[in-house]
Formats: sequence, C-alpha cells, structure tokens
Amino acid sequence: MAHVVVALCDNLHQGIQPVPDFLGKGDDPDGILYWGAMFGVRYSLVKKGGWRKVAHDGPKPEGVLERLILRRTTVRADGATAQAFIVADAWEGRRIQAATRAFLTMAGGGAKETIQARGEDDGISLAAGGSAHLVAYVGHNGLMDFSMPAGLKPEPPNPAKSAILLACKSKSYFEDFLNRSGAHPLLLTNGLMAPEAYTLDSALKSWLAGEDAAQTHEAAAQAYHRHQECGIRGARWLFHHAL
Repeated sequence: MAHVVVALCDNLHQGIQPVPDFLGKGDDPDGILYWGAMFGVRYSLVKKGGWRKVAHDGPKPEGVLERLILRRTTVRADGATAQAFIVADAWEGRRIQAATRAFLTMAGGGAKETIQARGEDDGISLAAGGSAHLVAYVGHNGLMDFSMPAGLKPEPPNPAKSAILLACKSKSYFEDFLNRSGAHPLLLTNGLMAPEAYTLDSALKSWLAGEDAAQTHEAAAQAYHRHQECGIRGARWLFHHAL
C-alpha cells in the first residue's frame, strides 16, 4: 500500500520557472503538470502503467482537489501474486506547504486514514496516510521557498515505512526530516529533475515486487533515462537511496 502526495504545478504560488498557463494552473487538475498531463500521476499510471481505478467512499483532506485510488496485480520475485494499491492525492498548488507537511506527517506515521473501496471492490479497507507501507511526494520542492518546523516528530508507534521524494534536490532538503521521522529514504534526488510519473511507476513496481533499495534505484534511473535521454550514468547519479 502506497500513499502519494502530488503538489499540482502552480505558476502563481510556487517558486518555479513559469510553464505554459494550461500546465501551471494549480487549481485545475485536468491537464496540469504532475497530475492530468501526459506524464502526470493520474494520466500516466492509468493509461500507461497498467493501474486500474477503484471507486471509494469518504471525504478528501482539505486542500486535496482530487483523490485517486489505483490497484494492480503484482508478481513478486518469488512468483507469488498480490493486489497492490495506491492512494494518490492532487493537492491544490497554492497549498504546497500543507501538502509538504502532510507528506512529512505521513512519513512519521501520522495522519492515518482508512479508506473504504466500493463497487466491485466493495469490502476492501485501505490503510492509508501514516498507515501506508510507503509514502511518496511528487512536485516542486517547496522547502526551497519555505521552512518546515524542525520539531516534526514521529507518531508512536511508528512502523518502518519507505519514502520516495521526486522533487529537485530532495536529498539535501528532506533527508534529515525523514531520518528523524523513522522513515527509510528509499528514493531521493541529488539534483534538478522532472518529477514525472514514469519514475514513480517504475520505482513503485520494483518496491512492490520485493526488490531491494538498490534495485528500486536502478529501476527509477532506467525509467528516467529512457524518457529524458540524459544518459544512464547521469540518471543513476540523480537518484539517491539509503541502504
């Protein structure tokens, strides 16, 4: 089970190099970078990644414009199969600070949620938020623009969870927060990057298959190189994982 926080691209409220208006309207998930655009989480994981939407009940957190539940059958290294689920939240661009705090809170085991699936998946309860096994963030690195309280602490008991942070230079800005939270920094970044969903998809599939951190790092690097044509050595340098 993975919970993904996506901060929608926003020309007005984020310290980014401006993008075309239709890609950077942070209050409109459709067609926007990191969510509805071709390499966004909603479009890419469903259209290209083989994930299937799951109907669900319950309110969205304040600031979340759209919540997506996805599932797919995963084959692990030992040949066993299992159903894997993702909860992905599209946060309004101007609320990037709240989105960042939500991610860090989840990484520390807080903001636990139970989401009830319905329709053909009726009866499935999903342990989301701080109860998820993996938490991820996709979007602009907001800590380049604002600060988070250094006193953010894990919520005990905090079972070990993995964290993926696809944003520019996320290692130097977020690693200390993750270490204090008790989360395992599965995939961070050393430099500037495009936080697009093909990297997230490849990393998640590796992790869900039971591969180790080094294999997940390689899966992310290979995906990034394929799409960005940046050279595999550069892609491997871009991503960082803790042992």
